[in-house]
Amino acid sequence: MKMKFRNRESRMRAATASLLTLALTACATTAPVPAKLEPAANETLATIAAAKGVQIYECRAKKDVAAAYEWVFVAPEAELLDVRGHRIGRHGAGPYWQANDGSRVVGTVKERADARNADAIPWLLLSAKSVGPDGAFSKVTSVQRINTVGGVAPAAGCTADTNGKTVRIAYTADYYLFKAK
Repeated sequence: MKMKFRNRESRMRAATASLLTLALTACATTAPVPAKLEPAANETLATIAAAKGVQIYECRAKKDVAAAYEWVFVAPEAELLDVRGHRIGRHGAGPYWQANDGSRVVGTVKERADARNADAIPWLLLSAKSVGPDGAFSKVTSVQRINTVGGVAPAAGCTADTNGKTVRIAYTADYYLFKAK
């Protein structure tokens, strides 16, 4: 079946949506998840959200080391997208995941595993607690961050001259949100 489009922009949007769907599907199935990052047996998948955003770091003086500086993680900022590429929420400091309907959960890291690539932030399993109104995310009990790309703090550039400077490092990840069965 051949689809008809009104103009070039419509064709481009359709092609972009198709490519994004394929990319998200590929990301969601690329690598096995380490056993320690699996959710509890009494949990079931609620939704998958692809995140596209930044990890924010600040240059700060190292504790207990005179005249030494390091990049310190401050917060994530990301849009959460469904498999069609539509924005379904956002992810930020806390960490939190908030759906467009206002429902929100905050997470606490339970387990971590190295990413498949050294230049990517770790994969995580987080316990989650609802801190907002009822809605799409209010029943989420755990969050799994996998298939990370990028987001790692710079290896250099944090000195006395850059103390207090922040950097925003691009990253993507898949967030699997689980709820009780």
